[in-house]
Amino acid sequence: QVQLVESGGGLVQAGGSLRLSCAASGRAASNYAMGWFRQAPGKERKFVTAINRSGGVTSYADSVKGRFTIARDNAKNTIYLQMNSLKPEDTAVYYCAARLGIATIEGAYDYWGQGTQVTVSS
Repeated sequence: QVQLVESGGGLVQAGGSLRLSCAASGRAASNYAMGWFRQAPGKERKFVTAINRSGGVTSYADSVKGRFTIARDNAKNTIYLQMNSLKPEDTAVYYCAARLGIATIEGAYDYWGQGTQVTVSS
C-alpha cells in the first residue's frame, strides 16, 4: 500500500505560479512511477504529467508543456509539480497517483491522493 498526500494548492492570479507537492508513504514508495491528474468542475479527470521512479523519464499533456514541470526527490518520497504561467483553465482539483511503471492513463494508476484545489483567477 502507498499513501499519497497532496499539498500546495491555493488561489493565484493568471500568470502566477504555484508548486504542488505529493508526499508518498508506505511500502517502497520510491519504486513507484507518479502522475498528476486534474479534474475541473463538471469535467472528467485528465492526465497532466507523470514521472518514472528514477525521475529520468517524464511525460506531459500538451496543454501544460512548457509551463509545468514535474520532479521528484526520492530521499524525501515526494514529487513536485511546478506550475508557471497559470491560466484560468488550469483551475481544477489536482490529484497525484502512483503505479509501477510510468503511464498517462487514469485507469492504470493504483493509488490516489485526496486532491488539492488550484484556482486561477483572471
